[in-house]
Amino acid sequence: MTTLPLPPSLIATLPGHYYTDPALFRTEQERIFERTWFCAVRSADLDKPGAFRTVQVGRENVLVTRSRTGGLRAFLNVCRHRGARLCTETQGQVRRTLQCPYHAWTYDLDGKLIAAPNLTKMPDVDRATYGLVTVALREWLGYAWVCLADEPPSFEDTVIGAAVERLGEVAAIDHYGTERLALGKRLTYDVRANWKLIVENFMECYHCATIHPELTDVLPEFADGYAAQYYVGHGAEFGDGVKGFTVDGSEGFGRLPEISDDQDRRYYALTVKPTVFVNLVPDHVILHRMFPLAEDRTVVECDWLYAPDVIDSGADVSKSVELFHRVNAQDFAACERTQPAMSSRAYRSGGVLVPTEHHIGIFHSWLLQQLGADGA
Repeated sequence: MTTLPLPPSLIATLPGHYYTDPALFRTEQERIFERTWFCAVRSADLDKPGAFRTVQVGRENVLVTRSRTGGLRAFLNVCRHRGARLCTETQGQVRRTLQCPYHAWTYDLDGKLIAAPNLTKMPDVDRATYGLVTVALREWLGYAWVCLADEPPSFEDTVIGAAVERLGEVAAIDHYGTERLALGKRLTYDVRANWKLIVENFMECYHCATIHPELTDVLPEFADGYAAQYYVGHGAEFGDGVKGFTVDGSEGFGRLPEISDDQDRRYYALTVKPTVFVNLVPDHVILHRMFPLAEDRTVVECDWLYAPDVIDSGADVSKSVELFHRVNAQDFAACERTQPAMSSRAYRSGGVLVPTEHHIGIFHSWLLQQLGADGA
């Protein structure tokens, strides 16, 4: 097909094979998911020593556990003996140690090798050297972020910096006290679409008037096609008569204690590349974590977080959950509708972005930079 010059209003998207090529997805695993900070686990899910969760980060399975001293640790989920997967469940609780189910090599919660059959007859084996392979870990917003790189990029620049880039200052997100909130609801979505389609969808609101009637009822300005992320520091204002960020606009809960007057009755959204979306409203926070598993499959875990007293009181959070659950379902259906066309010859050279979507081009530039010239 002949590629025509684009008028000034339009800019090109990525070509279709960026969403369908298994080899390119493997390159993304290596150069993006295994080199950048990846939001793995909600810290409060690991509420006692020995609690663990395993997550897929690029090509690696990562084990996150809470140590006996109370800190979080992350390791490659691989026994140092013969390479068996150490923890075969996605989450669980051990008493004091992590033991390989194959040959019973046993590690403490800090990853040190402490026991194995006949280990005492091998005094030359250094137990620290043959401990589990450590993965870098930082905590922010109440979540454990891990990085597989030997030399992780600056967390302040690449993760916290995303909040500054979007909101203008880190204090704007600190006001929500996300690390102190309680989990009200978690939903997991298995989306048959490439992870980049989901990111692109989240970043723009050109589609909002078409597929998000409930959202545009609460946030009327979204019907004009301008997403919250289009402006630095901008929060979409609730509509007249809307009392809360709920599926019917009814009243939610009292605003979080440190929310400023400027942030009240507004919705803010930010993308922390590559796989995290944060949604901020006065009485709760919604956080999406993506786990790209294949070029055409992405698991999304979505948490709704509220003030602890709201959850402790047994309050009904269903109306606020339902609003963004519908948004998620509508978005993911759109992404799944788009995925098959990525392999069409009609999309061989890609599509186009209209002016309200041009900021997606910045995401594409970032992606290409991460992949390098030979990643295409």
